[in-house]
Amino acid sequence: MNDFIEPAYETTHAPINKKPEFHLIWLLPLCALLVTGWLIYKTMSDKGPEITITFASADGLEIDKTKIKYLDVEIGKVSNIVINKDLKTITVTAEMHKESRDYLTENTQFWVVRPKIGLNGVSGLGTLVSGAYITIKPESGKSEDHFTGLDLAPVLKTNAQGKKFILETTNIGSMGPGTPINFHGITVGEVLEYELAPNADNIKLTIFVNAPYEQFIRANTRFWIDSGINLSAGADGFKLRTGPLSALLGGGIAFRTSPEDKAEDLVPENTSFQLFDDYELSTQVIYHRTIKVVMYFDESVRGLNVGAPVLLRGIPVGKVTGINLEINAKTSEIHIPVMVEVEPERIVVVNKQDNMNLNQNIEHLISKGLRAQLQTGSLLTGQLFVGLDLFPNSKIVSHPNNTGYQEFPTTANPVNQIANSAQAVLDKISKLPLETMTSEINKTLESLQGTSKAATATLVTANGTMGTLDQTMKSADKTMISAQKVLTTLEPGSSTQYELNQLLQELTQTANSVKQLTDYLQTHPDSLIRGKKEN
Repeated sequence: MNDFIEPAYETTHAPINKKPEFHLIWLLPLCALLVTGWLIYKTMSDKGPEITITFASADGLEIDKTKIKYLDVEIGKVSNIVINKDLKTITVTAEMHKESRDYLTENTQFWVVRPKIGLNGVSGLGTLVSGAYITIKPESGKSEDHFTGLDLAPVLKTNAQGKKFILETTNIGSMGPGTPINFHGITVGEVLEYELAPNADNIKLTIFVNAPYEQFIRANTRFWIDSGINLSAGADGFKLRTGPLSALLGGGIAFRTSPEDKAEDLVPENTSFQLFDDYELSTQVIYHRTIKVVMYFDESVRGLNVGAPVLLRGIPVGKVTGINLEINAKTSEIHIPVMVEVEPERIVVVNKQDNMNLNQNIEHLISKGLRAQLQTGSLLTGQLFVGLDLFPNSKIVSHPNNTGYQEFPTTANPVNQIANSAQAVLDKISKLPLETMTSEINKTLESLQGTSKAATATLVTANGTMGTLDQTMKSADKTMISAQKVLTTLEPGSSTQYELNQLLQELTQTANSVKQLTDYLQTHPDSLIRGKKEN
C-alpha cells in the first residue's frame, strides 16, 4: 500500500489594509446636517428679542394678527396674550424684529392705536379696516424686555424738534393734552400734560413748541387762553374778540412776542410763564412796584368787582384787589373796605421835591383834596370803578382800620347822594296815611261837585235875573218917553212939572245903575257866588 504523500505547500501571510474607506453615500446626511445647522443659526441670528407688555385691557388685540409698528413700519407681532394673576391686567408677549432691539429701552412707551374722534380731530381711521395695532415711542436708555403700556397715547408721538415750556394758571377750562398752541393763527405746538402744583394754588401745563417757532419764546412773551369767542363786560362796556374755529371747539392757547425782546433774548427749555385768562389781560403792563391801600365806602358797591380799574382822571393807576364787609356790633354801622393796589410807576412826577418821598407826596395830595369815589363806567353794564380826583371841600372821615394797609380817604358820589335823598323822600311819603287822605280827598271832591251844581243853578238864576233887568230897562225907557210927552203938556213952572222932572232924574240914575250891574254880571258871572272882588 502506497502511502499518499501530500505535497508540501508554501504559505505566506497576505497583507491586511486597515485604513477605513470613505463612502460617498455619507455625503448626503452630512450636507443635511450642515444645512440644518445653518438654518438654525440663521433663524436664531435673525430672530428679534421677545418682550412682554402689560395692558389694562386686550380690546382689539389678537394673537398672531396684531402688529407692532413704528412710523407705520411693522417691527413685531403679538404671539401670546394671558390674564395676570391680579385679574385686573393682561400681559402681551410679542416677537420683535432684529432691528428693533435698539428701540427697546426702559424709557420706550407702548400704546394701542384705535379709532378716535374728538374735538382735536380724528385719528386711527386706518384701524377700521386693518384692526388695532400697537405702536411705540422710542427713547434712549438701558435695554429692557418688560414694559407697561399706556392707557392713552402720548400727545408727542415722535421725537420732534422743539422745546418744552411750563404755563401756570388757576383754571384750565376745556384745555388738556392735545390743545393747540397758536402763533398769529398758526398752530405751532400743543399741550402735553398738566398737573396740580404741590401747594394746590395753581395748575402747571407742559407745552411743546415745534422748531423753528420756539425761537419766538422770549423773556417777555405773553401767553393767553384763546377760546375762539371772548365776550367781556367791564367798566368800558362790552368787548368781543374772536379766534380760530378750532379754538372755539376745543379751546386753545396763543402767544405773542414783545417788540422789546431781541432775538438773543431766548429762554431755556422748561421756563415758566403765566397763562392769562384772555388777550386783554395779557396786554396789560406788569408793574413790580405797588402800593396797597384800603378805601372805606359807606354806599352800595354793587357793580364793583375785583380787578376793576382805579383811574386818576381817566388814566389807569391801579386795580381793586379785594372787597370785604364790616359791621360794627355796637353802633350797627356798616362799612365796606375795598383793598386797592396802586402802581406808582404809571405816574410821571414833575418838579419833584427832594425832601419828599412817595408817601409824603400822596399825603400832600390828600391834604389838597385828593379823594376816591365810586363812579359808573357803563350805564349799560352797571360796572363801577374807583375814580381819583381833587375835591377840595371834601372832609376826611376816618374809620377803624384793622387791615394793616394805609387808609385812603373817600367821598360819596353826588348821584348816589341824590338817589339817597330821593329814597328818603319816598320813605317819608310811604309813611303818610294815604288811605285816610284819599278818603278825605274823595269827600272834598264830592263837596266840590255839590258846590259846582249849586253854582250852576245860581248862574241860571242870574241869567234869569239879567233877563228881568233887561225887561225892566225897556219898561223904564217907555215910562221916560211917556213922562217926557206928559211934560210937554204941563204948564211951565208948575209944581206938577217940577215933581215929574225929579222923577225922571231918579229913573235915569236907576237905569244907569241897572246897566252897570248888567255889564258887570256879564263879565263876572261868578260874583253872584263869590261876591265882588276888591280892587
